[in-house]
Amino acid sequence: MKFSGERPAVDLTYSDVFLVPRRSAVTSRLAVDLAPHDGTAATIPLVASNMNSVTGPRLAAALARRGGLGVLPQDLPLQELDAAIRWVKAQPVRWDTPLVLSPRATIAEALRLLPALPGHGIVVASARGEEPLQRDDVLGILPATRLATALPDAALGDLVHAEPIAVAAEDIGEGRAAYDAVDAADAEMVLVLDRGRVVGTLTPRTALRSSLYRPAVDASGRLAVSAAVGINGDVADKARALASAGVDVLVVDTAHGHQEGMLRALAAVAQLDLGIPIVAGNVVTADGVHDLVRAGASILKVGVGPGAMCTTRMMTAVGRPQFSAVLETAQAAHELGAHVWADGGVRYPRDVALALAAGAASVMIGSWFAGTIEAPGELRHDPQGRAYKESWGMASTKAVQARFERLDPYELARKELFAEGISSSMIYLDPLRPGIEDLLDMITSGVRSSFTYAGAATVPEFHERALVGLQSASGYEEGKALPVSW
Repeated sequence: MKFSGERPAVDLTYSDVFLVPRRSAVTSRLAVDLAPHDGTAATIPLVASNMNSVTGPRLAAALARRGGLGVLPQDLPLQELDAAIRWVKAQPVRWDTPLVLSPRATIAEALRLLPALPGHGIVVASARGEEPLQRDDVLGILPATRLATALPDAALGDLVHAEPIAVAAEDIGEGRAAYDAVDAADAEMVLVLDRGRVVGTLTPRTALRSSLYRPAVDASGRLAVSAAVGINGDVADKARALASAGVDVLVVDTAHGHQEGMLRALAAVAQLDLGIPIVAGNVVTADGVHDLVRAGASILKVGVGPGAMCTTRMMTAVGRPQFSAVLETAQAAHELGAHVWADGGVRYPRDVALALAAGAASVMIGSWFAGTIEAPGELRHDPQGRAYKESWGMASTKAVQARFERLDPYELARKELFAEGISSSMIYLDPLRPGIEDLLDMITSGVRSSFTYAGAATVPEFHERALVGLQSASGYEEGKALPVSW
């Protein structure tokens, strides 16, 4: 990356900078390869943050299916983390994981999982315990839009009146052939069957996506997933257990990554020689990068205070404007053969592009992904009927209570006294982009265009060719579209 003028003496946020177009031989957004080349299985440079309100198994699987990586949070008990990792590994790669509900489930129950929006549906099926779902168990597929017109206490089974359309997995080809197979079925959603067993679902939109994205998979062809551990307790034992469960990337995480506790924990994990990438953070300086790489990290998590749920900077004055933090740490990491993930502060696709321009291999996203169907937690509705999910910071009182609930009341009260961050925030679902994949379409479309403007076909080329300029606050405002006509 280069600045179009002199390098500034002050630190910069994403809003302070912009990309300057350059002569380009890249003629199409689809000619761009977004693989981060950071030692992970990811094929797009997007990582879902290890926040309780952001990444659960459902979101991690959906994200990996399109090439990203979800990091399961460290606050989950080890048994739940193990189960979540194994669940992700068991999900289909080429098809969507079906949302299955009993015919006795009500409309109100369904609306806590799925908004009444087009492009989504519910497989209504009789329960058979832990056995694989069979075609004969399925009563039908209920389009999500039907949820808006039925009474809240209506049973789903009473609303299904047609046999679901099913397609054999062996009859679905790759790329465009998958879309053509679903399109020929003339249905909003089809069941995908393998010898009478339901192995997934497909819609025309998700079949189209399968031709545009490459999944992030492990050596056995299963969806890739990451998980985080803290720096306290027996970190090595927990890391070993997660690796045994099949985790593909391990994140050693704490708010202040450049500390002795992190270095000890990181060294203990590195000595296990698990054969998977180790991410550590958070840091914002070259010194932090040097120390954590020496201790065993191959990827650094960068960012202190830029997140939407974080109050660290206002409470402590500690942090650093994110663009400059990524720029300095990425340069230091590159010299050591390591990589950085830019963690937090992105609110538009432009911010993702700028993080990559500064040298990040991937960009971690938190609150932006919290407002999706696949994020953990039930859907709620405000008095105007708008769907939202609750989000909270990982240093907030809510998170502290969950993390230390086994402490005695006195010790828990001490922890709560010094909590930071927002404990509850309403993150509304975008009716046009309610799912994680809808956001991926928007973000990757913008980033691909950024690459074409820079004349870069890959992430490493973008690191080299990105030309960055400085702008005033009014310059930033000028770039925003007008919501109404003048």
